[in-house]
Amino acid sequence: MLSDPYGLPVTTASPAARDAHALGLDRLLTQYDGIVEAFEAAIAADPGFALAHVGRAQGLMLRGDTAEAAAALATAESLTGGITPREASQIAFYRTLMTRPIEAAIAALEAHVEAWPRDAMVLNTNANPNGLLGSSGQVGQKARLAAMMDRLAPHYAGDWWFASAHAMALNETGQHAAARDRIEASFAQRPDSAWVAHSRAHLCYEQGETGAARDFLRGWLAAYPRGGVLYGHLHWHLALGDLEAGETESARALYRAAFSLDGGSGTARQKLQDATSFLWRWELAGHPRDDAAWASLRDFARAHFPKPGIAFADLHVMLAEAVAGDAEALEARIAQMAALERAGRYPSGPVIPAVSRAFLAYGRGEFGAAITTLEPILAQSERIGGSRAQTDLVEFTLLSACAQAGRAGDLRRILARRRPGPAPVPVAAAD
Repeated sequence: MLSDPYGLPVTTASPAARDAHALGLDRLLTQYDGIVEAFEAAIAADPGFALAHVGRAQGLMLRGDTAEAAAALATAESLTGGITPREASQIAFYRTLMTRPIEAAIAALEAHVEAWPRDAMVLNTNANPNGLLGSSGQVGQKARLAAMMDRLAPHYAGDWWFASAHAMALNETGQHAAARDRIEASFAQRPDSAWVAHSRAHLCYEQGETGAARDFLRGWLAAYPRGGVLYGHLHWHLALGDLEAGETESARALYRAAFSLDGGSGTARQKLQDATSFLWRWELAGHPRDDAAWASLRDFARAHFPKPGIAFADLHVMLAEAVAGDAEALEARIAQMAALERAGRYPSGPVIPAVSRAFLAYGRGEFGAAITTLEPILAQSERIGGSRAQTDLVEFTLLSACAQAGRAGDLRRILARRRPGPAPVPVAAAD
């Protein structure tokens, strides 16, 4: 029986289908373009290959094509005769992922990787700060992910992808030396991998290595295709480094060319998150507001995300509404979040509504209210989802509010509690 790159049997008699499936998996794990196309090539070679349809569904989900992804998964479900228990469990996991609450998806993932720890496609849905645990709304999610990766590590000895994903989890819990060892080992095997480059960028951020991150990313990105999954996001990392270094024209040019609404590439969610967070950090660093860009972002957010659902995406929708000063729209969306929470479908609970109201208060110059709301949120910021580098947006807003309010004592106290390592805070008057 043929096997995938992780030694797991696949139910196809076609070597061409198996090889195309392996290519799709590689492009998924390296975060390159052509994920869907590779799985479609596997389907062309063997239309009855169920896991090729699952892979196509995964690629379509990454693109944000949820309707097509659901149809691809339904096709996989129609091809379950004679497949292995692992393949059946993978298909069932994706059905849970697409249709059930996040807690059910996490439970399904944990059961699946307990039985088949080397199923990298399934594990990949969790092995990053924006994965399943990252969307769980839990306090302690980062430690939980690191512990899971620690447990699974013996099953992936010498594997470049797992090492880089493990490193990311360790980095998010402050285990920087262990993360660095794994990133370097992973990079030595797959220097072309965008996921490895991403892990290195986050380590540099957490260690305050702004210059090293900028030098690395400028060189590495020269060979990365614009269609790559992380093209816009890695340029966001580079732009943050330029902003920290005071290279404002370079940072602004990167934004316009690589991750703005007009010039960027990537999914709607990627564009929203990276563009919104950059423009807000740009202002917190003391630079003038781009009213036209913010108006476009608000319209984009309303068109592509008309209802709340995922806390980390909602954070950026609400920021765009707050910058617009539209309290009515903001409160209407908060009411929708509250209804989802009552139904058990919004695990981040009151955190996003609280941060949203603080953003609105900050925009109105009500800095005391913003401080009162945001400071208690810091201990729960991981409930938002995303990496520490991404949720720093909340802490930076709090620090800026302290600076704007002239509350130097509060500013020093909050800075003293900041986790050690990251680069100086790029907030005007906060140094």
